[in-house]
Amino acid sequence: MTDQPTDVSPIGDAAKPPVADRAAFQTELDRLRIREKAHTREGDAIAAARRRLPMVEVDPTTPLIGADGTVPLIDLFAGRSQLIGYFHMWHTGHPAGQQCEGCTFSTSQVTELAYLHSRDVSYAVLAEGPYEEVSRYREFMGYPVPWYSVPEESVDRLIAGRHFGILACYLRDGDRVYETYWNTSRGNEVMAPSYGLLDLTVYGRQEEWQDSPEGWPQGWGSKGGQFQLDGRPAAQWSRLKAGRDDDLGSPHPG
Repeated sequence: MTDQPTDVSPIGDAAKPPVADRAAFQTELDRLRIREKAHTREGDAIAAARRRLPMVEVDPTTPLIGADGTVPLIDLFAGRSQLIGYFHMWHTGHPAGQQCEGCTFSTSQVTELAYLHSRDVSYAVLAEGPYEEVSRYREFMGYPVPWYSVPEESVDRLIAGRHFGILACYLRDGDRVYETYWNTSRGNEVMAPSYGLLDLTVYGRQEEWQDSPEGWPQGWGSKGGQFQLDGRPAAQWSRLKAGRDDDLGSPHPG
């Protein structure tokens, strides 16, 4: 069993905001609320423009590998009209602790699909690695959502010159499938409520790039380490503590 991480709290004696009475606090919050509401309305306007984008046709027979063997892309809709797919990066032959920390950060926070299903939307993770490995990872992490492996022959059809780590949306019209939207990098933050909640706290994400007052804790980088604790994706530690086996069945290459 891998040792559990030590206490990594970076707060300590960090600087703190000035203290005000309730009235002064509310006055400043009300001033900020004007900007927050404008931000929400702009987000609504962007979503409205997103709904008016054109779409591009995708081969519905594109093969993927799931628990029941090879299936066509259209089967991932599970009879629904829409599909959201997250394309999980994979390091074939590497142990669980060396799998993509950013993709693990994102996929670990999408666990309840009932609300998507109620809007006729399915969701699936499409991983870059062999199904034997990615399915073991899914089991180790306890992910309840469907996972599929993308064989080499299907990569170009779905990725189309992009890279794994994208979040894509699809529409099914009878037997035809269309891609309607995609995003990556910070565009994937919609999958991660942890970041949204941290943004509400006084110290925020505590990452180096953030605009914070003097003395605020900013001990996290932005090149992957912000998703790790003691060298592996942070979400894995609770699984190890629960006694789950992180053996993916393949030795490290070389």
